[in-house]
Amino acid sequence: MPDKPKLKLFDLTMIVVGLVIGMGIFRTAATAANAAITPGIFFSAWVAGGIIALCGALTYAEIGSRFPVIGGYYKIFAACYHPSVAFAINCIILISNAASMAGVALIGSEYLSEVIFATDPPPLMKAGIGMAAIASFYSVNLLGLRMSSKTQNVLMIIKIGMIMLLISSIFLVNHPPEAVAAVSAYTWSDYVKSFGVALVGVSFTYGGYQQTINFGGEVHNSTRTIPRGISIGILIIIVLYLAVSYAYYHAIGFDQLKTSKGIAALVAEQLFGPNGQLVFSVLLFLAVLAYVNVLLLSNPRVMFAMSEDGILPAAFKKRDEKRDVLTVSLTAFAAIGIVVLFFAETFDRILGFTIFLDSIGMATSAATIFILRKRTRHLDGTGIYQMKLYPWLPLIFIAAYVFVGISIWINTPELAWTGLAVFALFLLIYFFITRFKSKKLYADS
Repeated sequence: MPDKPKLKLFDLTMIVVGLVIGMGIFRTAATAANAAITPGIFFSAWVAGGIIALCGALTYAEIGSRFPVIGGYYKIFAACYHPSVAFAINCIILISNAASMAGVALIGSEYLSEVIFATDPPPLMKAGIGMAAIASFYSVNLLGLRMSSKTQNVLMIIKIGMIMLLISSIFLVNHPPEAVAAVSAYTWSDYVKSFGVALVGVSFTYGGYQQTINFGGEVHNSTRTIPRGISIGILIIIVLYLAVSYAYYHAIGFDQLKTSKGIAALVAEQLFGPNGQLVFSVLLFLAVLAYVNVLLLSNPRVMFAMSEDGILPAAFKKRDEKRDVLTVSLTAFAAIGIVVLFFAETFDRILGFTIFLDSIGMATSAATIFILRKRTRHLDGTGIYQMKLYPWLPLIFIAAYVFVGISIWINTPELAWTGLAVFALFLLIYFFITRFKSKKLYADS
């Protein structure tokens, strides 16, 4: 029987970059700038975000080496804490990822609509384009892991090329004169609050690489490829994000950056004139396709892992052995994304409380390294990846996400409470399911 196709280093690195670079870099730079009271705070948030992401990347690299299984992001919660925590957090993550995929597809369709239609089309038409993007890459993923990973490689090359085009504006566009700001007496707490709020958007932009541990059982020579792929990928992202952020600042100025939404299109217009915005709209839509594809590639594996533990129905384990495709899980996740498109008007609020829950999920999942190190001491010295500067790197990462969660709580407490309520609801659902199963087994016996 031939071996199943395995992800190589380049494949995994491109998946890491694809998981992280969605649409965030084309939107959250303005959000971070609006929160930053000075340009120094703005750039400090991006540097800090990169350092935090690198700490997290190395932490998850070791987790992936010590726990290389399909659906690892779900499995670590179940193995190190309790299945109820795994169920609740991962249900939220799946819903937020589907909502993010739907929202990003909708944003991409809006950019493409500017090219296709002479006037602004109705919302249903834009939603239809977004649905078509999800449906198209659902079909690509049905063709198998190798086909979807190769498609991802091509799309990521296009996206990176687009980002490099933005970076070129540093050398080709003159920096506009900044308005002389009035002298303001900011207090120490003002700087901390500003930095914290700016870091929320930055952290969201850097997030996503932790999902690569879902591929632990499908990576060639996982003990070496996982840490190398994650580390190389996140280092590429740090360099690109810092360069693009400076390109925005250089091309349109800090004041306009704080208030603009279509910042990437504005930079393209500075480079190529009015037609530059149209060309960049098409490229931006292609970037959307890469993000949609990588979420369709990653998230069904979490559903598979939850089904293996009996939390989701057994149907979610169904696999096309010939193409190595999780058909039911893939179909369900794509369907959730398409359904969410009908509720895109509430996407910002959905995203708000899922960012808060993501901060909980990131901190608690990274903390499993302390548990896994104790349980897998027998693997030390056998060639698995072991991070240097342990335990400081995971501690820095955990502390940073606690800080992000607190910043969200202070600035939007209603979203934090909503997030906690949804988390508690999924905990109740878990115990209801397990109790129902226990009663059924008792009745059958």
